Amino acid sequence: MENSESQPSGVESITPNQGDNNQRGRFPRRGGNDNDSGNGGGSYNRFFKPSPVNAGEEHEVNIESMSKRGDAGVGRIQGLVIFVPNTKVGDKVKVKVTRVGRGYATAELVEGKTEE
Repeated sequence: MENSESQPSGVESITPNQGDNNQRGRFPRRGGNDNDSGNGGGSYNRFFKPSPVNAGEEHEVNIESMSKRGDAGVGRIQGLVIFVPNTKVGDKVKVKVTRVGRGYATAELVEGKTEE
């Protein structure tokens, strides 16, 4: 009988410590570099742009359109959509940001200037 260490010819044994240390599991990591950056899901670049506003800040906004529901005016600050209730298209208003979400913010009316 053969030794338990021997295998049929042509089959090589791989111990857990052999091979590429950067490859964990069956499939290699997608994208990124070869170092272990430890950021969770690989080191690919996901588009992330910090918000130009923070909750509590006051800004002047031109209301460009209305929301789909029609309950708030829509303005922009450096491309970020700002929803402002109790406004209408054409208003130039001073607002206080109440909530900042992903890709949008909500604000309350501080001072309004209606353009007619």
